[in-house]
Amino acid sequence: MFRKILIANRGEIAVRIIRAARELGIATVAVYSTADREALHTLLADEAICIGPGKATESYLNINAILSAAVLTEAEAIHPGFGFLSENSKFATMCDEVGIKFIGPSGDVMDTMGDKINAREQMIKAGVPVIPGSDGEVHTAEEALAVAEKIGYPVMLKASAGGGGKGIRKVEKAEDLVAAFETASSEAKANFGNGAMYLERVIYPARHIEVQILADQEGHVIHLGERDCSLQRNNQKVLEESPSIAIGKTLRNEIGSAAVRAAESVGYENAGTIEFLLDEASGNFYFMEMNTRVQVEHPVTEFVSGVDIVKEQIRIAAGQHLSVKQEDIVLRGHAIECRINAENPAFNFAPSPGKITNLYLPSGGVGLRVDSAVYPGYTIPPYYDSMIAKIIVHGENRFDALMKMQRALYELEIEGVQTNADFQLDLISDRRVIAGDYDTSFLMETFLPQYQEKE
Repeated sequence: MFRKILIANRGEIAVRIIRAARELGIATVAVYSTADREALHTLLADEAICIGPGKATESYLNINAILSAAVLTEAEAIHPGFGFLSENSKFATMCDEVGIKFIGPSGDVMDTMGDKINAREQMIKAGVPVIPGSDGEVHTAEEALAVAEKIGYPVMLKASAGGGGKGIRKVEKAEDLVAAFETASSEAKANFGNGAMYLERVIYPARHIEVQILADQEGHVIHLGERDCSLQRNNQKVLEESPSIAIGKTLRNEIGSAAVRAAESVGYENAGTIEFLLDEASGNFYFMEMNTRVQVEHPVTEFVSGVDIVKEQIRIAAGQHLSVKQEDIVLRGHAIECRINAENPAFNFAPSPGKITNLYLPSGGVGLRVDSAVYPGYTIPPYYDSMIAKIIVHGENRFDALMKMQRALYELEIEGVQTNADFQLDLISDRRVIAGDYDTSFLMETFLPQYQEKE
């Protein structure tokens, strides 16, 4: 086992990793920007090193500064958390080159799964269902028209080398395709140096289902069931739950097995998530992408599976076998996570950084967990994401979990900054959410317009 690890992140995920490491008897090193000098992860770690100014590009995205901190403190491994450098293949490779274990997959595997066309081709070889689309890159509008005619409208144009929402266009009909292709391709070339596109048929509305997998260095791969992440605003997850109300035992086995095949096909190591779209009308599911890191919403899976995913990540990186086998995994009860952000729903969810003057996080009772890195008097800096806390509940069944979350949100008190807590309470109390009658279209097209009208 490692003697010391460095956490290349901040906020609640850095605190989460520090706590897991301490329970494993491992010393921790925090890195921080000047804006995070008084941050909780900085205060909790055994050692802390400043790696630059507040801007993420000069601190948490500064590979050389982070590696220098690891070498200076003699850290044997680096946990990247999520966001920042967690899916940066260059960073993973450089860790390996300087003899520091990257707690995650190799840079080569990241590159394979990060390239959308390569990932798609790999999934087809592995027998994992993919969304009907183009076979490889599409370089001209004429090629795009031919493919769209074959797979049917609406279609989604996506940049081959894309990311961050750049180079993506939804096209409803043939007469709009040429203009959309040209603008998306130009945008992709300007942002990524590559104007090549590919097409997929739009599966919408659908359920956004993701499957948590774990894989050790010996090639053992298991899944820990699925999470339903269909409640999204502008493609950003708002609330997640496990298991999905839309999935029965047979489909759970099918989609879990597909996720395991996907990971096995690329020689995956560590924790990862395979994301699918589920067409409830047909019962068909399709591979979307793989996240080669721990997810924000991993606690709901920990609650229902009983597996500590972060500890398992560290053990895997240290060369240990998975501590559980597939037959050991039994999903018990139901878990829900709400993301509490410093943002103002009345003004299009604008970020609301500032000083937290008063804070009461819900507590008490079995099956309630709050992951946070804030405290009374803490000032939320304007440079990073706006998450204040994740409230996670676990109940004997879905209704029990829903009621427990309502209770927790009623108790939550945050003063000094605007938050989305009341928005989350209204969402979790909505009769359609309670009934599980929602998909990826619900929040933006149904709930939010009604919420804004009420406000």
